[in-house]
Amino acid sequence: MGQPTASRGRPATPTLGKAMLNKYARAFFTRVLTPFAAFLIRRGVSPDTVTLLGTAGVIAGALVFYPRGEFFWGTVVITLFVFSDLVDGNMARQMGRSSRWGAFLDSTLDRVADGAIFGGFALWYAGGGNDNVLCAVSIFCLASGQVVSYTKARGESIGLPVAVNGLVERAERLVISLVAAGLSGLHTFGVPGIEVLLPIALWIVAVGSLVTLIQRVVTVRRESAEAEAAAAADTAPGDSARNSEATS
Repeated sequence: MGQPTASRGRPATPTLGKAMLNKYARAFFTRVLTPFAAFLIRRGVSPDTVTLLGTAGVIAGALVFYPRGEFFWGTVVITLFVFSDLVDGNMARQMGRSSRWGAFLDSTLDRVADGAIFGGFALWYAGGGNDNVLCAVSIFCLASGQVVSYTKARGESIGLPVAVNGLVERAERLVISLVAAGLSGLHTFGVPGIEVLLPIALWIVAVGSLVTLIQRVVTVRRESAEAEAAAAADTAPGDSARNSEATS
């Protein structure tokens, strides 16, 4: 779930693990996890296996704990499996592997993990949380996150750079949501009033995702217009010369 780019052969995309660890402690955790990654390699474990297990752990943490309102423990489980973001990439670097398949698997499972997290929130608010509005907001966060990712991938697939940094991209969506969920879970340990953090975070993610989607759609529209104008300008001189020859 989220190998570093050089090892997995895809453009730079912030993963959950990198978002939570890179800025402050990625170098430290890389040094710590390198021996563990080497041990897994010696045992015949592949980076793809670690990716699959990491995603399975995130799904379990989200869909087992969150629908029951156990946000603290669910976030703890998810955070533990976030370290797979560093382990699988470390393994791939040590093995000298770079593959399109790894990039595809990585990106696909990222979407699955995202869906599980926000799906877990939606299940809680549809059940024990008893809040249809927040259930709808959670579903919107789930759907908009998938569409935001799709707009960039689709734009790039038709040859556009999609050169925009959205207001709330994948890393921001997940870090905001998971931190708020973990803190909200402290309510079960007697911390008063803290459970409001998750609803606030979900609204922030929902609005931010909508803004990001609009930013990407506007960017793709502008870039496509520029590309078509450039293509028309390139063909215009040739057309003019052919028309001139035809009338002479």
